[in-house]
Amino acid sequence: MDRNTPPESLITRLLHADRRSTPEHGAVHKPMHPAATYAYARTADLVAVFQGAQAGYVYSRQGNPTGAALEAKITLMEGARGCAVFSTGMAAIAAVLLTLLKAGDHVVTSRYLFGNTHSLFNTLAGLGIGVSFVDTAEAAPVAAALQPNTRLVFTETIANPGTQVADLAAIGRLCAERGLLYVVDNTMTTPALFQPRSVQAGLVVHSLTKGIAGHGHALGGAVVDTGLFDWARYPNIAESYRKGDAANWGLQQVRKKGLRDMGATLRAEDAHRIATGAETLALRVAATNANALALAQWLEQQPQVARVHYPGLASHPQHARAQALFGGQFGALLSFELQPGLDVLAVLDRLRVVILSSHLSDTRTLAIPVAQTIFWEMGAAKRAEMGVTDGMVRLSVGIEALADLQADFARALAG
Repeated sequence: MDRNTPPESLITRLLHADRRSTPEHGAVHKPMHPAATYAYARTADLVAVFQGAQAGYVYSRQGNPTGAALEAKITLMEGARGCAVFSTGMAAIAAVLLTLLKAGDHVVTSRYLFGNTHSLFNTLAGLGIGVSFVDTAEAAPVAAALQPNTRLVFTETIANPGTQVADLAAIGRLCAERGLLYVVDNTMTTPALFQPRSVQAGLVVHSLTKGIAGHGHALGGAVVDTGLFDWARYPNIAESYRKGDAANWGLQQVRKKGLRDMGATLRAEDAHRIATGAETLALRVAATNANALALAQWLEQQPQVARVHYPGLASHPQHARAQALFGGQFGALLSFELQPGLDVLAVLDRLRVVILSSHLSDTRTLAIPVAQTIFWEMGAAKRAEMGVTDGMVRLSVGIEALADLQADFARALAG
């Protein structure tokens, strides 16, 4: 673009990113490359690509052009230095933790983690890595849990399903002061609402399956390097990756070990779908967030509902923080608790518009009983510690007409 042209908004830059990188035949989208392997006319070129001296692809397990095009878009969205994409969001988180931690290390994380992420941290504990689960809604418990061998702090922007909002800025300052790697899961907010680099996060993780893809038709994950962490100070970078610019060391190790060694590769087909879905991210987020706020306010007034958890409500304990962090939008995730004595399964069975599903951040509204499904394995004691009641319902609010959603819930609750 001409340097005299005024800077464009993120949505415009994202929408036109593909065509401005001159894809073949004037296409407005990058093409999909499903090839498993790539050939070279000269052996010297093949060797140079293998050794990292020349750009290129050798085997799609380690990356392919379609994934690279998606990585460029996510890097743009997060205002970051680089990105590596993976087969799922959990694969992305696992790649960070399993490639950057060693036995004897210690991490601090949220006690309100998404159930599968919580399970992964328990797996780490079984591998000899110390894990402290604390309330990250305040920075003080994080500081109190730090140990001399603490390597990183991991938290989510908005917890699932309780919607607790971490004290992201204060934890970022703490990590910067202590020289700790700060990892933030931005799945529930997406870059349309929040860029974790603004609170000094070194790495950002995403389940691309959720808001960035947005249509429930592709699995994917991402690890984003914001460029703020000094990898030269990180003790667990392998000697083979301590070459060239130190700013590249961390993501290179995550990419090499997570893709080449562990095989958590994003399929080209899914990368293409996610990249296309990302173009409408800002529009979908605006629509789903508006519906979520209105529905949360409506549910608060229903006599069958004991409590609603949504950062956009004045009753939410971190409402002011969410307002400051996320610019007046609060995400598409909310949960509510039915009054004691009501059968949560029977209420959900009466829904006709809302879909009973475990997914999040779809264009369609999805509902699931929390205690009986996604948090069932934790057991009653752990659920009680996390504030998950037997009558809790998690909602991922979609883009349907608000009146249709309200009518559906009114019918289900009245029954």
